[in-house]
Amino acid sequence: MSREERRHVAQMLAAIDEPHVLRDPAFQRRRRFSLLVFMGSCVVLAAWIGVLMVTLPKHYAEGHWRGAWVGFDMALLGAFAATAWAAWRERQVLIICLTVTGTLLCCDAWFDLLFDLGTRNILESLASAVFAEIPLAVLMFVVARRLLRMSVGIVMQLEGIESPVPSLWRIPLFAEGLAGTLPARYRQGEKAQAEKEAVS
Repeated sequence: MSREERRHVAQMLAAIDEPHVLRDPAFQRRRRFSLLVFMGSCVVLAAWIGVLMVTLPKHYAEGHWRGAWVGFDMALLGAFAATAWAAWRERQVLIICLTVTGTLLCCDAWFDLLFDLGTRNILESLASAVFAEIPLAVLMFVVARRLLRMSVGIVMQLEGIESPVPSLWRIPLFAEGLAGTLPARYRQGEKAQAEKEAVS
């Protein structure tokens, strides 16, 4: 085995001994809280769909009004359910689900405000956007970013890169390994390790 191969095997064995980020108690608390939010949102949204189906008029000047809103909220409910499932099962698709659900929440807030502008329902839509939809969307975007950075950090750790996780804007989409593609300042830990081994 070459020196480089021995170094790679040693790095992988050392990474096995590191405490796994998903077993961190703080992460587990955040995960339980997120699951509660997702499942609670599913229940509230399912009830809201029922209210819309009963209260929205069957015919409206724009046509297919009830079908549009109920259909959109059903898609949002499906996104919440998929997000809750992915969080419960700890699947990578959670990052996509969070992004999609957050985007749908922003769209929901936008259309609610736009269509209720100048009507007596504007305060209700504004409160819904400010206190529910936008904060939930921001939470989902933040969690998606955090999970993406954690995933990159684990890959960097397995490749023996000890530097902090760089900005997601700097990480290439496809690469055989992060070590050869990151800017030089993020490879300092790897270079120092190689120099230490060369001396010994």
